[in-house]
Amino acid sequence: MGKLFVVPTPIGNLEDMTFRAIRVLKEADLILSEDTRVTGFLQKHFDINTKMVSHHKFNEHKTIDGIVERIKAGETIALVSDAGTPAISDPGFLVVRHCVENEIEIECLPGATAFVPALVCSGLPNDRFCFEGFLPQKKGRQKRLTDLQAETRTMIFYESPFRIVKLLTQLAETLGKDRQVSVSREISKIHEETVRGTLEELITYFTNKNPKGEFVIIVAGINN
Repeated sequence: MGKLFVVPTPIGNLEDMTFRAIRVLKEADLILSEDTRVTGFLQKHFDINTKMVSHHKFNEHKTIDGIVERIKAGETIALVSDAGTPAISDPGFLVVRHCVENEIEIECLPGATAFVPALVCSGLPNDRFCFEGFLPQKKGRQKRLTDLQAETRTMIFYESPFRIVKLLTQLAETLGKDRQVSVSREISKIHEETVRGTLEELITYFTNKNPKGEFVIIVAGINN
């Protein structure tokens, strides 16, 4: 039987790619790629010539059985997303779960994940935290926010630049405008930025500034 490797890729700076990740991708029989154009750029940069196939949220339900059969037949398959660690707010969970159910060996390499540097740089308590990722856009969004009102742990959210002010505003309405928050964007890239303050202060900051890049929002728990 073969093996599934879950391989993190850089979230910005290509120097964050590990030697081990490059070797695994070169030695694999196949790479499952969220976007072959993005992975193709990575392959070209590191001289990786392994065959790729698309594996994303729109087709993963249809391709999982075939992937499992290929691994059972002896192939080594590597799973990557566009950036960071697969299955963390990216495709990957379903294929990993399917491999577990079929007693296939899985190895996840350590590597880039956006929320870790954002959490560490926030200055907020990081001994206990909860990862919320992207909140639902419509159904269930307000309930999720309401459920977090009594959360004592530091909370972590992901958001796009188009909805960052909306999210900060909803957090202020639910948790209080004086709640401490840290917002990081463009982590490991040239224009990396972390802004800290109250929710009210950061709403003003990003309302007056055209926000760009992917955002990680770190919010203090109640009484922190």
